[in-house]
This record gives sequence, C-alpha cells and structure tokens, in this order.
Amino acid sequence: MTSSFTDLDSSATTPVSERVLAAMLPWFRERYANPGSPSPAGELAKNAVYEARAEIAKFLGAEPREILFTSGGTESNQTAIRSGLRARPGRRKILVSAIEHSSILGLVPDLIRQGAEILVIPSRSDGRIDPGEVSRLIDHETALVAVMWVNNETGAINPVREIGEIAHSAGALFHCDGVAAAGKIPVDVGTVGADLLSLSGHKIHGPKGTGVLFARHGENFYPLMPGSQERKRRGGTENVPGIVGLGEAARESGEFLALGAKTMERLRDRLEEGVFSLCPEARRNGPGPREFRAPHIANLRFPGTPGEKILIDLVREGIYLSMGSACASGSMEPSHVLLSMGLSREEALSSLRFSLGRGTVPGEIERTLSALSRILGRKPERRVS
Repeated sequence: MTSSFTDLDSSATTPVSERVLAAMLPWFRERYANPGSPSPAGELAKNAVYEARAEIAKFLGAEPREILFTSGGTESNQTAIRSGLRARPGRRKILVSAIEHSSILGLVPDLIRQGAEILVIPSRSDGRIDPGEVSRLIDHETALVAVMWVNNETGAINPVREIGEIAHSAGALFHCDGVAAAGKIPVDVGTVGADLLSLSGHKIHGPKGTGVLFARHGENFYPLMPGSQERKRRGGTENVPGIVGLGEAARESGEFLALGAKTMERLRDRLEEGVFSLCPEARRNGPGPREFRAPHIANLRFPGTPGEKILIDLVREGIYLSMGSACASGSMEPSHVLLSMGLSREEALSSLRFSLGRGTVPGEIERTLSALSRILGRKPERRVS
C-alpha cells in the first residue's frame, strides 16, 4: 500500500495491518455472537477469544490465564497501579519513575488524596532509570514500583530486570509499562520478572480501543471495573473483533521481531547520520549505546531552532512526526521526560521525536533528510566525532 505522506510518528499510532483487518472482519457481522451466550455461535466467539488470549500469552511469555483484555494502555496502566496498591494492604508507598507515561503520572494527585505516598524515581541524563536510585528509595512500606520498559519519547531501554528484582527483594510488586517495547524488542514477562505489564493494540498494528494487562497468577488482583467477564477481573461484554485483531497483531509482531527489527534499526541510524551531517550541532536525547536503545525512535535536538517550526515545515512537506508523546499533543509545554533528563525548557522545545514503523522504507528516510536540508538551509557536512 502506497501513501502520499511519510509517517515518522509510529509511536503515536500504527495502521491496522491487512492481516489484522482480515481476521477481524467476520466477527463484526457473520460471527457476531456474544461469547457469553449458551449457543453454538456464542461458543464459537468464546473459542476465538481464547485463541487470541493464547496467542498474546505466547507473545509475552505468559500463561493464557494471566492475560486480561482492556481498552488500551491507559486502562491497563491505571488498573495495574490501583490493583497493585490494594494487593499490598498496609503498604501505602508507590515508586514511580519520572519518565512514566501521563496515564500513570496523571494518577498521582488522586492517589495522594486516597492516602498513598508517591516517590518519584529520578531519570539519568540519558533518560534511563538507575536501579541504584530504586534501591535508595524503596523500603518495606513500598507496595509497588512502576518503571516502563522502553520510553515512548526517547526510546531508552530501562534495566527492568534489575529493577524488578529490587522490588521483589522488598516485597513490593513490579509494574512495567510495555506499550513502547512490544513489537520493537523481545518482551518476556518471565525474563523481566514483572508482576503486571501493559500492552496497547494500536501501537503494534492492532485496532484502537484494545489492550492487555498481564497479571501474574498467584498475586491478588483487584479489578477497576468489576464484572463477570475476564475471570471476574473486568466487567463488560468482550470486544470479540478487537480481541481477535489483537491476537493476530501479536502473532504478526512476533514474526517481525524475528525478521525485520534490524532493518528498522538501520533506517533509524541512517536518519540520525543524515541529521548530524546536515546539522553538526544537533544532539540525540537519550542513550548512546545501541543496547540501551529501542530500534524505532530517534529523539533529536536542534539547538537554536524551535522544534515547532521544523515540525510545521515538515508537515507541509507531507512528513509527519511529533515533539513528544501523542497524549500531550496540542500543548506547547516542554516534555516532562526531557525535563527530567536535565534539559532546559528551551532545549526540550527544540527537540523532535522521529519514530519509525514496520512500513518505513529507505526512500522515506531520504525524503525526510532532503526536506530537512531545505528547511534548515543546510547542506550535508562532515561531523567530527
């Protein structure tokens, strides 16, 4: 499928893939039964939900009974935080990293009103969370530690396995927001030791309005919306077309990880090389070493030039990207992630997030560099390393 624009904003959302759409379509009309219905058609829908649950469990290294379907990453994150706090009665302290998504940080005022104590784990200058800071802040009053696997603005990969071990050593639960990691790097809940992990369908070429919360079997769980569905962990009739689509998206994402992630990384590197050649004073916001970076995000700073101006000029050329999280779009406030890394307000506002997708091709990277050359009024230069 061809497009008249270049999408370098895949961290905001991704298109539903052809395979996902084909898997979903029959469940809107021909197979529309409620999976709770005691009929052959209902049984068929129930089996489809189970098969999708098993596929997602395989993708995450989990058991099917540990997969809870939600409406997306926000619901999964907020359910995890609220449930985790209740699952450790007598403990009222929560550790939350400074780089977490707004769906978690936005909960803080309400949690404080309910008597919780929130401690913010500071970010390092490269956008990663230092396990030593978690060790410094945690104690036996801590109910939950929340640190995302991959930051959605910088692509920084956090040492989540070490952080999970620190949480468990203090008897706390560990929640990991895996939304920006899934489909870009291998995500295995057993390897990382997460008790709770979030996933969003529309970030892996699944449908919007779908998500997953992994909840480790054996831990107490408290639903955000009680009901009889999802093993009594989330009320409401199951979104069968969305769940089927999410299962197919997980299967397809697993295949991509085995074959295409390195190609995405090479294209990301080519974009950065080109920007640094055009604009030697440009800087990367985030880690330098490849092993600490997800392959799809380049967050770049253009000193002395407002990011908004470059963004608007690129949009006029049909090239779409963002200045940070899509959930903060429309606001010219600087990114809380970049500020937490020690950037000034001016530096944060001169930064742009380029996020590649599975469909990104070399020609789109060259088109972007050509447009930047015109916008910045620059020709490629040799950058001194």
